[in-house]
Amino acid sequence: MEPAVLGGKLASSLVAPLVKKLFVSGGPGAGLVDRPVRLTRLVSFRGEQRTLGEREVRGLAGKLVADSLGSPGEPPFPHDEETAVADALTARLLALGDLDMDDVQAVRLGHGELAARLRQQAAGSGDGLSSDARYFLDSATEWACLHILEFFTRRSTFVARTLVAQTRGQAELITKVDELIARVPRPDARDTAFERRYLLYVAEQHNRITIYGIDLRDSPDRWPLEVAYLSLEATTEEEHTALPGEFADPERTVRLAAEDALRTRERVLLRGDAGSGKTTLVQWLAVTAARDGARIPYVLPLRTLTRAGVLPSPAAFLTAVSCPLTPPEGWAERVLTAGRGLVLVDGLDEIPTAERHRTRDWLLALVRAFPGNRWLLTSRPTAVRADWLAAEGFRELALTPMREPDVATFVRRWHAAADAPEYEARLLDSLRTKRDLARLATNPLMCGLICALHRERRGYLPTGRKELYDAALTMLLARRDRERGMEAVELGEEAQLELLQRLAYALVLSGRTEMAVETAEGIVERALPSVASAAGQGDAATVLRALVLRSGLLRRPDEGSLDFVHRTFQDYLGARYAVEEGHLDVIAGRAGDTQWEDVVRMAVAHARPGERAVLLRRLLAEDTPRLTLLALACLEHATALDPAVRREVEARAGALIPPGTMGNSKALAEAGPLVLELLPGPEGLTESEAHGVTVTASLLAEQEPAGALAVLRRFRKHAALRVRRQLVGTWDRFDAREYAVEVLEQLDPTDLFLTCTTAAQRAVHAGMRPWRKLQFRGAHSLDDILACLPEPGAVEELSLEDNPEVTDLEALTAVGSLRRLALFDCGPARGMGRLSALPLETLTVVGSADLTGLNELASLQQLSVLQRLPGTRLTDSLPVAARLRRLYLGRAATVDTGLRGLSHWSTLRALSLPGFRVTTADWAELSRLPQLEALTLDASVLDIGPEALPALPGVRTVQLFGSHGRDTTRLPDLFPRARFLRT
Repeated sequence: MEPAVLGGKLASSLVAPLVKKLFVSGGPGAGLVDRPVRLTRLVSFRGEQRTLGEREVRGLAGKLVADSLGSPGEPPFPHDEETAVADALTARLLALGDLDMDDVQAVRLGHGELAARLRQQAAGSGDGLSSDARYFLDSATEWACLHILEFFTRRSTFVARTLVAQTRGQAELITKVDELIARVPRPDARDTAFERRYLLYVAEQHNRITIYGIDLRDSPDRWPLEVAYLSLEATTEEEHTALPGEFADPERTVRLAAEDALRTRERVLLRGDAGSGKTTLVQWLAVTAARDGARIPYVLPLRTLTRAGVLPSPAAFLTAVSCPLTPPEGWAERVLTAGRGLVLVDGLDEIPTAERHRTRDWLLALVRAFPGNRWLLTSRPTAVRADWLAAEGFRELALTPMREPDVATFVRRWHAAADAPEYEARLLDSLRTKRDLARLATNPLMCGLICALHRERRGYLPTGRKELYDAALTMLLARRDRERGMEAVELGEEAQLELLQRLAYALVLSGRTEMAVETAEGIVERALPSVASAAGQGDAATVLRALVLRSGLLRRPDEGSLDFVHRTFQDYLGARYAVEEGHLDVIAGRAGDTQWEDVVRMAVAHARPGERAVLLRRLLAEDTPRLTLLALACLEHATALDPAVRREVEARAGALIPPGTMGNSKALAEAGPLVLELLPGPEGLTESEAHGVTVTASLLAEQEPAGALAVLRRFRKHAALRVRRQLVGTWDRFDAREYAVEVLEQLDPTDLFLTCTTAAQRAVHAGMRPWRKLQFRGAHSLDDILACLPEPGAVEELSLEDNPEVTDLEALTAVGSLRRLALFDCGPARGMGRLSALPLETLTVVGSADLTGLNELASLQQLSVLQRLPGTRLTDSLPVAARLRRLYLGRAATVDTGLRGLSHWSTLRALSLPGFRVTTADWAELSRLPQLEALTLDASVLDIGPEALPALPGVRTVQLFGSHGRDTTRLPDLFPRARFLRT
């Protein structure tokens, strides 16, 4: 054993008596002291209670050192250093009286830090000693400090004084924290104040859009969104599991107002052609959300975001779009974490193809990190493949072309905004009678241009797409009010076109729709020497500024960037420049990029006949379906073309016809009405091909109703249910009477619902043969519905959707054979009990109907209810006398009842409880259903401990909602004989 260690052991036993002598004993009044005691008052060698002098302290230290040296074993340090060590230890002990601290502070320091303070106070006390002697001295000092602190804590008054000190310290800390809180507002208060400012900013910033052509004559160039916004329709093809009472249609087309896209789904990918209104829809959603205040909207145009190179985190959302407001730190993340965000990502097609995967990763990372928010991504139809985001739960919707009523509404609003009512009726007549013109008016952009041209030319309108754009450019460039600009720069139409098309081509080549102002100035500067009329008007910056102010085609979204007011103009002008420069090889080489589709079409329109033939043959040489169909679509713009080339294109496209899938059908329809001439059938077609042909023809009905009807008429005797459903579902795209006579009256109605949406269809239906299955969408009174039934007793199934005029169900008793009834969002319908007079077997109720009397419907076998049930048990509101076999209860239905009483219906075979969180008591009800075979549950059932849930061996089919990411290994234990369909 080392000498220092052994000596230390012996010395440790000597320290305690030494410490006691160093401090005075507490008197009887010491307990009344309400504050810590200074060390100078406690040591016995200072002050009024002094009992020791420096000599006595030195004697105590010398005794400790001597006893340590005299302990058995090797000494801790050489004997000749005994006096020097004793002097040094004495100096350190005497330094206790010089420390400026109290006993509480000393204890808080700890023995090590207290020893360090003594060494510092007695500086030089260990100088000249050997290393062993210094080690002993330091050890003895620490041992002494350890016993000193032990001595302090055992004093009778120390604990009381310590509590007083702690209480005072806490009070002081609380006071300081309160003052800090008063000075700095709470995060939620700062968030609320900022959100009020931000929502006002969003509502104002995005509540203005350009209505093309209105700004030509002493009018503002931006108009309130309410004036210009037109509610368009979006569609989606989706798999569909029918509710009991709803007709099964596994591939039905769902139609909804585009602004309702995010009401039923959290994630939406919205596709739409150029000018179809995608960006306007984004603005409308942002403005309405800002005004409602329920969600915080973020408008994120991708073309602006990608310019910085790094896509923004939530904290940088506002900075990335040049919002001048500065949010509280962490605000955006708090909004998204709470699930209150509405994230509107606009223009996937406006960024280069190479950046789209990076954008996808960025978007999905946000979606996964912040669930519960609403997400909308917009794109042109062919920018990404159909299933690009499907695996992540994004619902795909497509903006449909404007229908005749939409066009009429737009024309009326446009002329009201432009204060030009004298032209409205004449244009509406032209749109109804001129088929070529009506084919162009399929989206808000084209409708706006047509309205502007019609007014500008006092009723004269071009007929083709190229002619329309040429006329629009002339209107915007040559006839725009010159006094609007502040620059004294005179640029003729041709000079403006030359500069604009060079800018457009540069953007097309880069794959972007936005460029830096410095880049644009460089392009203008290089072009000025060859544009004589512009060369003398000033430098490049001056000329570019004049183009922005005067042309009406360029804009500055922020201080450092520039773009075209619409992508269509960019593509048109870029194609014109490419053709003029002889860049057909460039165009053909980029045709595989979906961003170049419109450029290719417009290049064919601008090219000379020989150049068109070369370009089309290049497309065919790629031998891909998409480019072949693109060549077919280009024929519409090829006014003069080698007949051999035209025949070759049509023949090659014919090999892609008939379409065998929904995707192929849509691709064919995008090629335009010419496809109608190539559609075959129905002889020799498979069921899928026949269905594909009818889908394509239906999609082209808006553009070419006569040709589409001619195709669909050929399939009216087809036996396949999918084909017949397609024929029934497209009734509203045609004249109601003509289509009923030509198609509907010839169809086999077996398993088909006939859907009426308009008064015209109701009137036609009154003269048709009876249909067993009918569906009415929209506002129709029950009296009007009954009046249009040729034989009310023949109707066995009836579905009413989105009908606020259904107020009293008693009228339906006139439909005496009604077995199935579905009410979807039909207002506060009363009289449910009166339906007991009908042989009703199936009932579906979705909305706000009065459920009073539901318990009287004893004939029901299938029941679906999505709204809140009254009572505290299911037996309080559901028909106890009914032998229910299938039951669907939405999440809201069981808020008050749970599943209490469910086991009363022992005949149940199928039960659907989507979104319902099952408890152990609910599971007990399920286990008492002896015939239960099919079950739909929320995956939260997996969170319940396994010992609380006995197995359900009778269940054969299980569908779980929200099972993604959960551990489902327990399912075979819960349902040992089931197969699983996870959603």
